[in-house]
Amino acid sequence: MQAALPAIRALQKRAADLEAKQSEPIAVVSMACRLPGGIDTPEGFWELLASGGDAVGGLPSRWTGLDLYDPDPEAVGKTYSQEGGFLDGAEHFDAPFFGISPREALSMDPQQRLVLEASWEALERAGIRPDSLMESRTGVYLGTMSSDYGHLGRDLDALDGYVSTGKASSVVSGRVSYTLGLQGPAVTVDTACSSSLVALHLAVQALRQGECELALAGGVTIMSAPSLFVEFSRLKGMAADGRCKSFSAGADGAGWAEGVGVIALKRLSAAQRDGDRVLAVIRGSAVNQDGRSQGLTAPNGPSQQRVIQDALAAARLTPADIDAVEAHGTGTSLGDPIEAGALAEVFGPGREADRPVYLGSSKSNIGHAQAAAGVIGVIKMVLALEHGVLPKTLHAEEPTPLIEWDTSGLELLNEARPWQRGAERTRRAGVSSFGLSGTNAHVVLEEAPAREPAEPAAAGLPTGPLPVVVSGRDEAALREQAGRWADWLSTHGTEVPLADIAVTAARHRSQFESRASVVAADTGGLVEALRALAEGTAHDAVVTGSAARRGKVVFVYPGQGSQWVGMGRELLASNAVFAETIEACDAALRPFTGWSVREVLAGEEGDHPPFDRVDVVQPALFAMGVGLSAVWRSLGVEPSAVVGHSQGEVVAAVVSGALTLEQGSQIVAQRSQAVLAARVRAVWP
Repeated sequence: MQAALPAIRALQKRAADLEAKQSEPIAVVSMACRLPGGIDTPEGFWELLASGGDAVGGLPSRWTGLDLYDPDPEAVGKTYSQEGGFLDGAEHFDAPFFGISPREALSMDPQQRLVLEASWEALERAGIRPDSLMESRTGVYLGTMSSDYGHLGRDLDALDGYVSTGKASSVVSGRVSYTLGLQGPAVTVDTACSSSLVALHLAVQALRQGECELALAGGVTIMSAPSLFVEFSRLKGMAADGRCKSFSAGADGAGWAEGVGVIALKRLSAAQRDGDRVLAVIRGSAVNQDGRSQGLTAPNGPSQQRVIQDALAAARLTPADIDAVEAHGTGTSLGDPIEAGALAEVFGPGREADRPVYLGSSKSNIGHAQAAAGVIGVIKMVLALEHGVLPKTLHAEEPTPLIEWDTSGLELLNEARPWQRGAERTRRAGVSSFGLSGTNAHVVLEEAPAREPAEPAAAGLPTGPLPVVVSGRDEAALREQAGRWADWLSTHGTEVPLADIAVTAARHRSQFESRASVVAADTGGLVEALRALAEGTAHDAVVTGSAARRGKVVFVYPGQGSQWVGMGRELLASNAVFAETIEACDAALRPFTGWSVREVLAGEEGDHPPFDRVDVVQPALFAMGVGLSAVWRSLGVEPSAVVGHSQGEVVAAVVSGALTLEQGSQIVAQRSQAVLAARVRAVWP
């Protein structure tokens, strides 16, 4: 028995590690969206929410001439609603940017186009260059419903070889992976209105199981044709004014909307390791089905209750740990009371009267975006955590009397509530999404871990005038990008050091053919020059041109003779990448040398032999070569080949990956010691 104890402990540790991995929090590191009301950023979405804005408007121009409206619900082929939440310019798409021909783009459902744009933006907003993910284990999980784009396929003469892929729901996720060269799972989910939250649940599972290192999750809905409006008019299930009156006494049906939302996810440990900005964390999630209930499309309260309880169990939390719920809340007289009743069953028992669960729904602001609704709810709650406010739910001045509010443990957010980070309690929220198909999903969100004030990304860089690189596929795209940056910096520029802006532009943005270098000494000067660039006017601080085709880069490493005392001193003091790499070299070399190569490179006194000895020079040059290579790579310069002369060959082998750092360190240390010993024997035979 005693002999078996080590094996038992090892198995117990393995089981504990596996259990911890399966419940590891998942970090939200970026978000991108397109929403009604001309909203094309999360910041724009927050402005709408914080101001209590209503983004519902008239029917889109693409339906003009269809003679759709008739106030009579019995009218065949008509809709009694003239309003909804529609995207501006949903038909517009920069096909050449993604390498797609105009002919193929014409056959592509706008839903495929929009998720491409949102996925690209989500990566860039995370500081990840999309081109850097080529052949990576990045997963794509997207929710969508049916495609009504042009009813393509009915006219057999119109089939051109692109229609099948242009309409296929599987290609919604597959095209993102193909275009960006991603080799993780690509999964399209259709569970109707819960599609994007189910997709998010699958992405979370895949990250925990190691199927991918990074995941894009979200959903999209575009109503190319008015089929849904006509169908729900016949069902009398749509609000005449096109607005979702969530949990309101005036609830009279759903208001339909379009939208796309994509969020970038990593395991929390990976996000912290990579220095990502964590916006929030996903603690747990769950999915279930109504099964056989009162009807195929009728909501099932007990099933909704169970999916919330399952998500809390997956998060290892209790109902008392939740502050707020972003509800499904479509504004129907049947669905809202059933949903609130399920929430009351979960959160009501034992709830302190002065700490209710706050209930709201962004559908009151933008409408029901169907397959994208769940992820839009997640984006809203992440923004609420960031800003410390729970926004009000519109059209809910008089809560529905069909809910026993006083005993429910719930409070409807008919006005905004503060939700600040505090030392005593971690802020958490639930997000629900229930599909017309009967598939339900719930996600538990938690505020991001508190971070120590970060050292600026550009620490050690000059504080004087700096170049900020802006680029686009062509001059028009370049100007548009400059205008966007100027707008953002006008609002947030005082919060970000100029050097950090320059570093982000150079290292974390894809560089395209049409480029400009904007030189500025401060953020105000940068905004002024960017405005000039956007307007196409000359400015002394702006240089524009087209980038030449990038040639191949070769790193060349010398032998002895290029060294001097303290040759790494300045970089050790000013560049964190170089300093960290030299520390790693120091740790790898010291077992074989007995002295510190970092001290040698810094020109410091120490226990090391004289600098002119070969067994000091060669390890120092080795560390210098490895350190400089790391610096160049951190700046985005990757070698196509490496070559070295004499002891430089060892550096080349390490940088190429042919040798590990430890192997290279042993070789260079023992080789230089052998050379020294041979010289001594030659002098003293």
